[in-house]
Amino acid sequence: MSRRRRAKKEGPSHQQERWLITYADLLTLLLIFFVIMYGVSSVDSEKYAAVSSSLQTTFQAGNNILDGGPKITGENGQQLPGSEGDDEGQAAEDPNEPAQEEPTERELQFREQERQLASFLQTINSYIADNGLEDQIFVADKPQGISITLSDRFLFDVGRADLKSGASGILDRLSSLFGTVDATISIEGHTDNQPITGGRYADNWELSGDRALSVLRYFIDVRGLDASQFQYAGYADTRPVGDNSTAQGRQQNRRVEITVLRQLQSDAVGSTP
Repeated sequence: MSRRRRAKKEGPSHQQERWLITYADLLTLLLIFFVIMYGVSSVDSEKYAAVSSSLQTTFQAGNNILDGGPKITGENGQQLPGSEGDDEGQAAEDPNEPAQEEPTERELQFREQERQLASFLQTINSYIADNGLEDQIFVADKPQGISITLSDRFLFDVGRADLKSGASGILDRLSSLFGTVDATISIEGHTDNQPITGGRYADNWELSGDRALSVLRYFIDVRGLDASQFQYAGYADTRPVGDNSTAQGRQQNRRVEITVLRQLQSDAVGSTP
């Protein structure tokens, strides 16, 4: 009787300790879960350091990968896709790059004209220096073109528009150079503000225009240049470059300006002087 009673007392004690097994299993599962989560979320420090170093080098160089900058490499030095030199990444970028525009025919003509004008300027300056004509011929590179200013002292007599014989030297030299430039050439006559008394011309307008025409006629009739390359005008005393109250200033104003224009001859067709 006594043994049976002890057995009944020990039975309930074993049943109360079974929850420890379930609790231990739960803790084990939780530990495994957190280990897996930690493994998934961990960062490969070596790969991160390699990418960070490549980006830092790119920014310090002042360019970027799309512009041909340094490549991004992996942990073993391999090039990552999409960086410079990668065939797949390069092939994906090429279709999006703007096409290089070819210069138009007109742009090529202007470029050639600029080359010709530069050569013209150098040649005429050398001619002036070699012949000691610095006080009679003045050359300037202006936005509208190469300007050659000829003093009337060796071109014309006072109040006349007939060319002196000594003017042929510089005009012949200019004639030989005009054939090397594809440009329109403008010839302008200018006078001082002194009124004309008597003689052939009624006023400075007629005198300045006739002087420009005399130079033009020399280029066309004597030297045989193409008339379509030229235009001329007379401005009297309306565009002075010197002080008309002084003899020196008036001398500066009595001039003929020949300008090789930065203008294609095709653009000048039909235009008025």
